[in-house]
Amino acid sequence: MAETVDGKKDEADYKRLHSFPLIRHTDMSEEMRVETMELCVTACEKFATNNESAAKMIKESMDKKFGNSWHVVIGEGFGFEITHEVKNLLYMFFGGSLAVCVWKCS
Repeated sequence: MAETVDGKKDEADYKRLHSFPLIRHTDMSEEMRVETMELCVTACEKFATNNESAAKMIKESMDKKFGNSWHVVIGEGFGFEITHEVKNLLYMFFGGSLAVCVWKCS
């Protein structure tokens, strides 16, 4: 029983250490990248237990700010191959193993 308690404590410490956003790939302009990254961090913190709600918040905000046709995937352990508009892709990690992919295609 002590092992599971220590395991959960170690996992919580790991997530706390890696709570900064880590961008893996982007072709967005600097201004758009910073705004999108901050939006993703805010959504993931607000809906820490509900990735679907976080993705919906990001998509709706991006649609309002940068026009329609934005798509968002949030989760752990997924791969992707997408077609997107040039200068409209962001792939980042947040909170250790939570990945966020935001792209626009029309």
